[in-house]
Parts: sequence; C-alpha cells; structure tokens
Amino acid sequence: MNIRWRSKEVLRVLFLLFLGQVVSFNLAITALCSSLLVDLGVDLPLTQSFFTYALLALVYGCVLLYRRQRLLVPWYWYIPLGFVDVQGNYLVIKAFQYSSITSVTILDCWTIPWVMILTWIFIKTRYSLWQFLGAAICVVGLCLVLLSDAGIAGGGGDKPLLGDTLVIIGTLCYAMSNVGEEYCVKKKDLVEVISMLGVFGLLVSICEISVVERKTIEEVKWTAEIISLFAGFALSTFMFYSLVPFVLKMSGATLFNLSILTSDMWAVVIRIFFYHQQVDWLYYLAFGGVALGIIIYSVSSERDPVPTTAIADGGLNIQYEALSQESAASGNEVLAA
Repeated sequence: MNIRWRSKEVLRVLFLLFLGQVVSFNLAITALCSSLLVDLGVDLPLTQSFFTYALLALVYGCVLLYRRQRLLVPWYWYIPLGFVDVQGNYLVIKAFQYSSITSVTILDCWTIPWVMILTWIFIKTRYSLWQFLGAAICVVGLCLVLLSDAGIAGGGGDKPLLGDTLVIIGTLCYAMSNVGEEYCVKKKDLVEVISMLGVFGLLVSICEISVVERKTIEEVKWTAEIISLFAGFALSTFMFYSLVPFVLKMSGATLFNLSILTSDMWAVVIRIFFYHQQVDWLYYLAFGGVALGIIIYSVSSERDPVPTTAIADGGLNIQYEALSQESAASGNEVLAA
C-alpha cells in the first residue's frame, strides 16, 4: 500500500510539472506570436487581446448561462478588473514594438513585487524577511536586463528602454488585476470569474479599439500568416487563462511560480534558435537571479500571498467579509423584489 501511495504521489507531481510547463510554454508562444507580428509590421495590441477575451466570454459565458446561477460576486466588481487586465495586456504587447522577446518575458516577473506592495496596502498581507529578500533578488536580476538593454552589453529592439518601461507599467496593471481577482475569487467559482473577465475585457477592448486602433486595422493587409499569428496568440492566451486556476488548485503558488519562471528560458531558446540572435551573458545572470529570488520567496511562503496573471484559487480571510455581506444584501434585495 505504501509503495502504491508513493507511486501515485510521484505520478501526481510529474503531472503537475508537465501541466505547469504547458502553461509556461503557452506564455512563450504568446510572446513569439507578438514578436512575429511586430516583424510583419503589425501594431495591434488591443486587437490581439480582443480575440482572447472573446473566446473567454464565449466559452465560459456559455457554461455560466447553462448553469443559470446568480453571480456570487456583484457584476460591477468586474468592470475595473477587466479594465486593468486589458491595459496590462496592451502595454506588454506594445513593448514588443521596442524591446526584445527575452527582455519582455523576463521583466514580466515585476508582477511579483507589485503584488506584494498592493496586497500589503489593500489586503493587509504581511510578508516575512525571507520573502522580501527573494523579491529584492528578483528586482536585482531585472535591473541587469535594464542595464543590458541600455547598451552596456547590447540588447534587442529599436527602443529597448521604452519597451522595458512599458512592460514594468504593464506588470503593475497585471498586479492590480491579480489582487482584484484574489478578492473576487473568494467564492471559488472560477468559471464565473473567467467568464466575467472575458465579458468586461471584451467590452473595454471594443471601446479602446474604436478610438486607438480603428485606422490601423484598416491599413493592415490581412494575409494568411498574420491571421494565423492572431489565432495562435488567441488560443495560447485562452489556454493560459484556462489552465492556471487548475494548476493553482492542485499545486499552489510555489510550484506554479517556479513553472512560470521557465517561460523565460523558453524565450531564450526561441531567440537563439528561431531568431538566430546572440543572447548576452547578462541575460543568463538575470535569469539566475530571478530564479533564485522566486525560489527563496516561494519556499518561505506560509500562505499564497502572490496571485498570478490568471485567477488564484484561495484567499479566504477576514478581509472578504464586507464583500460577502454586500453579496448577501444584494441577493436579499432581488428576492424581496
């Protein structure tokens, strides 16, 4: 019995590692599709995200309608959630116009320190000194990327510092989205959160596309290659949004963060073999620093304070009582009517 139990545990861990790498590889694919679209002269970051949100709203929205259940979180909580998520995607995708695929994927890790700051302020999460040390080492590693892209060791892209700045601001938007998702997911109905994120992300994208990208869309010559890259981006991001909640539910944030970190190495592999570009030694040093920092941060975590670019499963604590009471009150009003 003991041997059988250990065998099941080994298989479970291997499955989680595989699933985590699928999520990580999807991140690398989204970066590759965005980079290739830039090479083809396409600058439509909002339109790229539009198809992702459309898929999320269509698939998970249908599941939600089939259930015929009342929203467990008031709908207006999802408006700012969708808004900041769209801005995060826009800024990070836009960064590919100016910086290299390796820089963008590594600098994505800025989400972790931003989340720590926001959860400290708004959710009153407290972190240990080891967690702060891990986050600090991550920041040092990310600074090495900035130094490399500034020209000290050579970086990719036409305006790498502008691209790096856009990524850092974009990760702040991701962090705000993640904290909002942690707040809303207290009922643990992942289908509702994903579908509502898709619906309101879709509405925000439509509004911004009509203002920012309408003329650019008309100028694009829609070849089969461009359409294929849009489809690849939409499918990979859809898979990312869909798989992350299940990875978190089965393994927690520690294994998830370690798995996501490997997307940076996938990006390095893509840059070397697909673009035939040389990767500066500072990138490897930066990757090592970010890896060490996240390992220290994750191992020292007593709980799951850091949500991800998707939906974290957990977060039941006293801070959510107000939302619970508000949901109950709104439900009573509907029944009374």
